Amino acid sequence: MTNIFLPYIDSLRKNHDLPCEFLVDLIERNDVESDLFSAADKVRREIYGTDVYIRGLIEFTSYCKNNCYYCGIRRDNKNAQRYRLSNNDIMICCREGYSLGYRTFVLQGGEDMFYTDSKICSIVYKIKSEYPDCAVTLSLGERSAESYKSFFKAGASRYLLRHETADEGHYRKLHPYEMSLENRKKCLFSLKEIGYQVGSGFMVGSPYQTIDNLISDIRFLQKLDPDMIGIGTYITHKDTPFSDRENGDIYLSLRIIAILRLMFPHALIPATTALGTVHPQGREMALKAGANVVMPNLSPINVRKKYALYDNKICTDEESAQCRECLEKRICDAGYRVVTSVGDVRRD
Repeated sequence: MTNIFLPYIDSLRKNHDLPCEFLVDLIERNDVESDLFSAADKVRREIYGTDVYIRGLIEFTSYCKNNCYYCGIRRDNKNAQRYRLSNNDIMICCREGYSLGYRTFVLQGGEDMFYTDSKICSIVYKIKSEYPDCAVTLSLGERSAESYKSFFKAGASRYLLRHETADEGHYRKLHPYEMSLENRKKCLFSLKEIGYQVGSGFMVGSPYQTIDNLISDIRFLQKLDPDMIGIGTYITHKDTPFSDRENGDIYLSLRIIAILRLMFPHALIPATTALGTVHPQGREMALKAGANVVMPNLSPINVRKKYALYDNKICTDEESAQCRECLEKRICDAGYRVVTSVGDVRRD
């Protein structure tokens, strides 16, 4: 690596910030990767050691009222296979996950208004009643502040809501007119005010994305100061308006993960399934670039392929136990260890 970039990385590590023009250099240049990833991994080890937290993901509904142009379960995709898990199905997933060591359950779905506040609260309350030592994370999209408060009161303590892009012009190219970036951001700040551990993040390599968009995403995260940051490489879906677009660049995603680890040293950053989809070693590479969370799928095998946000998603045919065993081995081989705890953010 050219030595002139070492001071940028060192300054980012010490000050958790850089001027935009220096951030651009670190984002765009692949010759910074070795030192950038090394610095990010060192920081994560200083705070989290080699611990990698596992979250049990339950994709409980593939219905969605939204029509985001990049998403495979968008409302207007007539080829999408729709399903809803019953409350009993969800509890079976939790039961199996608990026996495998999961202590956080992530309920994720499209923005499905079939699930009223009372139905979500009932599910959350049941999980917390049966597994009081576990955390419940929700990823249900945009709801009212009153809804978020009711979920929190029922026992949910974490909420994932990726902003996807923080730039209004870019947002308009990815979403229909009835959706609002302003409301998305409002939801995130409402969640923080209520007391949730909040996760946000964005796609890397999405259609029309520019380097300025990526800088805007990073600056927005600085304002939000989330507990969790999810970075997903954009992957196309054949039944969307962007079906002819190329997938995002995994190495660009990895550089951004490393930058975010240095900017947000205490954040929980997942090695996402999308990264493993675009590269067979994608999740391991993300861990070495500063990530410290993985989210294996606990959903029933017969619905996993139906929750198709993008094409060729991995791990849709594996039993939960098989997936857990395989992932733990891969994490260990990469030099880290799986931790079966709730795994809160370490702020001290």
